[in-house]
Amino acid sequence: MAEGRVERRLAAIMVADIAGYSRLMGSDEEGTLAAVKVCRRELIDPKIAEHRGRLVKNTGDGALVEFASAVDAVNCAMEIQRAIAERNVAVAEERRVEFRIGINVGDVIFDDGDLYGDGVNIAARLESLARPGAICFSEEAYKQVRGKLPLDIADMGEQQLKNIAQPVHVYAVRPGGEPRQPPLALPNKPSIAVLPFQNMSGDPEQEHFTDGMSEDIITALSKVRWFIVIARHSSFAFKGKTVDVKQVGRTLDARYVLEGSVRKVGNRVRITAQLIDALSGAHVWAERYDRELADIFAVQDEITEHVVAAIQPQLYAAEGMRIKRKRPESLDAWESVIGALSLITTRTQANIDSATELLKKAISSDPTYCLAYSLLSFSTLLTVQLGWEEREDKFPFAASCAEKALSLDPDEPWAHFAIGFVCIWDKRPDQAIVEGQKSIQLNPNFAMGYYLLALASAYGGNGDDALRYSEKAAQFGPRDLLAKSSAGSMNNVRSTASFIRGNYLEGKAFAQKAIQENSNLVSAHRMLVINCALAGETEEAKRAFQRLKDLLPNISQRWTQFDWPFVRSDDQKRLRQAFSIVGRG
Repeated sequence: MAEGRVERRLAAIMVADIAGYSRLMGSDEEGTLAAVKVCRRELIDPKIAEHRGRLVKNTGDGALVEFASAVDAVNCAMEIQRAIAERNVAVAEERRVEFRIGINVGDVIFDDGDLYGDGVNIAARLESLARPGAICFSEEAYKQVRGKLPLDIADMGEQQLKNIAQPVHVYAVRPGGEPRQPPLALPNKPSIAVLPFQNMSGDPEQEHFTDGMSEDIITALSKVRWFIVIARHSSFAFKGKTVDVKQVGRTLDARYVLEGSVRKVGNRVRITAQLIDALSGAHVWAERYDRELADIFAVQDEITEHVVAAIQPQLYAAEGMRIKRKRPESLDAWESVIGALSLITTRTQANIDSATELLKKAISSDPTYCLAYSLLSFSTLLTVQLGWEEREDKFPFAASCAEKALSLDPDEPWAHFAIGFVCIWDKRPDQAIVEGQKSIQLNPNFAMGYYLLALASAYGGNGDDALRYSEKAAQFGPRDLLAKSSAGSMNNVRSTASFIRGNYLEGKAFAQKAIQENSNLVSAHRMLVINCALAGETEEAKRAFQRLKDLLPNISQRWTQFDWPFVRSDDQKRLRQAFSIVGRG
């Protein structure tokens, strides 16, 4: 090779690393070192040789290996992980040596026996994504082994790897052997670990307050049935320790980690909290709260409410972004539901139709999935609310889905929401209010429960309660996947409440806000027509009606005037009066 010329070649790269190596060495240096040597001598080195790999270098707690093909690399990795898992069955858990492995196929630079370049760097980043005992590999590697090896592969979607410019599509597989924890049953919901908050005050008496904050947040989050919350005794094992969030995630099988601190100065307390994606280490959300410490328990309750209310929508949003990077055909039941949620928020006919298909797919994957039935009922009635379908065509199916959801899980707030939404369209607002109250009893931070109460109050003729509940819903869910679409919906409810109260100019203003927030919300355009007409602003009402017809070309007189669940005859009469003013009577 000419002097100065760089030698490049295409290679399959395997990077292996011992999970929790520092912890193992900290507890037993000599024993860990001896165990690692045995693994290398008896398991790893023979497998590398068997599959024609070249050991480029040992890194103390890991290895970099080059193969001529991805099939050889994956076969080798699978056999290594199986062999180590079998060995670990007879080893005490605290003494087990487990490896994470990353595999990539790419261009590498060969220099003096070593390998460099993005081909190596990506393999190393993939290794850091793998759970102990598992293997992660890039799409380039996946393409070369697909159909050639009998693998039970999980699609992790596109991942933004540290210091790698372009996202990398990642796949994962866990070979046989005893898993560290049993796999989650469908739906494979994400999990969150709440670490004990740190007492930064230097005052031991604040330890109870600090621990109480963490415990209350764990309890409150456990009522959000969308997520698995790691038990207190597991997360509190990290109390007083300097932790690596990624390691916490791997140890506890948590996709997200919440950590925070409490600092007391005089009679004031500062509480910080941050939500972290344990897979990537990226911050999802962070907030700081400063409070007077007059009533320590009241402050604890208030901060818990604020933190949980903020975390829910951030988790939904983070999951939504993760799922968008995956292929639709690879989505499991949970992912199909989250994907449907993000489509429902748009309130467009095409997206709600797509959401319906995803929810049906989720039910096909898991016929006992209460949440999928709940949302399928909701999305079905949305097609009626938004004027695309006739009530008699969709109501029976929506009602049956809601009833099925409630029978599957009477403790799921969304099931009670679905039943309540059905009750609204069945002109039973009082029963809808009962269901809304049940949903909030099950989860006091459930924004959509308050939305249901606001909607039922409005159609039942109680404008004051509708306004009060809509304010509460907005407080809990301003960034929620559904409350985001309900940002328009909340102001639409307020517009309806103002109509009920006869305050048409206020109703007009709320309808305009709703349209600014969600221009596709035809029900808001409808309320704008009604309030403008009854306020005497006939020309503006006619312009608003024209915009409504642009959004809904096949708009029916039945939908504009009759097919709405107002229960008071006076409200129905004023509704018809408004549309007669714009020439629809």
